[in-house]
Amino acid sequence: MRSHRLLLSIALGALLSTPLAAQQRDTAKDGARAADSASRVAAASEVDTAAATAEEDAQPKRGSVTIAGKRIGYTVTPGTLTIRNDEGQAVASMFYVAYVADRPAGAPPRPVTFTFNGGPGSSSMWLHMGSFGPVRVDTPLDTANPPPPYNIVENHQSILDRTDLVFIDAIGTGLSRPIGKAKGADFWGVDQDIDAFARGILRYLAINDRWDSPKFLLGESYGTLRAAGLVHTLQSRGAQMTGVILLSSILNYGIRQPNYDQFFVTYMPSYAAAAWYHKRLQNRPATLEPFLTEVREWARGPYLSALSKGDDLSDAERNAIAEQMSAYTGLSPKFLLDADLRVDLSRFRKELLRDQRRTIGRLDTRFLGIDVDAGGDSPEFDAADAAIGGPYIGALNKYLFGTLGYKTNLSYRPNFYSGISGKWDQKHKAPDGRTMALAATSIDLGTAMRINPYLKVLSLNGYYDTATPFFGAEYDLKHMQIDPTLRKNITYRYYESGHMIYIEPGSLTALKRDLDQWYDEAVRR
Repeated sequence: MRSHRLLLSIALGALLSTPLAAQQRDTAKDGARAADSASRVAAASEVDTAAATAEEDAQPKRGSVTIAGKRIGYTVTPGTLTIRNDEGQAVASMFYVAYVADRPAGAPPRPVTFTFNGGPGSSSMWLHMGSFGPVRVDTPLDTANPPPPYNIVENHQSILDRTDLVFIDAIGTGLSRPIGKAKGADFWGVDQDIDAFARGILRYLAINDRWDSPKFLLGESYGTLRAAGLVHTLQSRGAQMTGVILLSSILNYGIRQPNYDQFFVTYMPSYAAAAWYHKRLQNRPATLEPFLTEVREWARGPYLSALSKGDDLSDAERNAIAEQMSAYTGLSPKFLLDADLRVDLSRFRKELLRDQRRTIGRLDTRFLGIDVDAGGDSPEFDAADAAIGGPYIGALNKYLFGTLGYKTNLSYRPNFYSGISGKWDQKHKAPDGRTMALAATSIDLGTAMRINPYLKVLSLNGYYDTATPFFGAEYDLKHMQIDPTLRKNITYRYYESGHMIYIEPGSLTALKRDLDQWYDEAVRR
């Protein structure tokens, strides 16, 4: 019996699940009370009625969408790619959904963008149903969503007029599965995952005659760490790349180790943005910028300098930092002093609106939650994750198996955190051959840019994202030690939204405008 059901899986950081101590505290505390029951539900939904096979599948349909007043016809193809190891043995079936716009005879090859979410453990459902494809689920701005039905609408902000799109599910998520003698754990690691995506993308290029197309990668959340490593791997295997889009970035796991003060510094501007949004600042500026630029300068100057002194910091200096930090974050000086000037994300999310008995979201600090225990030290769930999960899962189910009529015996896994959590191999072999215990693929990206001086990078950041704070993305990209002549190839854009920038209508419109301009410049000879 075929099973096309999409059941809710653990909502512990839907788009970013890092196993490092600092992130474990947040993801473990978010939804901890519901974790046991959610795990049982997830486990039941992750049992397939049949195994994936090495036979590649493609089930195309026709569609059309209006973008900028022009009707664009396209072919949408859900299907699978067979991944083989160096000995030619089939080891995995990788699921994708491709959107290819009609191309007039004689026209030059269209760009193609391979896009994916993160986790590790997330399918590409979020980007597929919410961002740049020709359809999207219609959800409210920053509040909890009512029960279904949910509307799947034409996406007039799609970038299909600029590039074909291929949404890919990581092995173990969505409908991607290991096959033959391979096991899921064979793919669950930084380098193992990059290798699988490289083999899948190269296979797509081969069977669809797209080698001559301008080629792009678009990753969100952990997908940015994947993309930064993947672009170097693809180029080393002969696929010259045109550009990389990093949406809500984390490129360096090492920086998030306990007792590393840079971790707290990267959060400061995001804390300030949340405090500004919720009107917790005594002298609230009229606009976020240039306020956040001021906070950036203070964070990497006086704040970092004070933290670096450790126990040598004087009481006078400590009090002065606490006062200024209070002015930027809305937290009391006493609370900041009690926290030794180092505020864990979960504590900030609980403390900011404690007097209102509300918590703020992790993926998007605009969302509000209500805890049973208002006196606790951390939120009981992520209000942003809880608000958006249901509509996306329902929409993907309806669209893929209903509208497109895709046939399979497998169950779609929106997320597979319960299967992957604790099993992800964090090690990464850098381009120079050294092995890092915790991956930092910004090194790979810098290498790829030096080898290919035409490679363009676009960094997209939400001010209200505390899963992957924008100041951290800036830090990683500005520490790649690339030549000054290459720095012009990196573009930064910012939006008054959260981790999933595209859920905010105004930000989605701005994203479309910025992406159109960037693609036009990237493919220009």
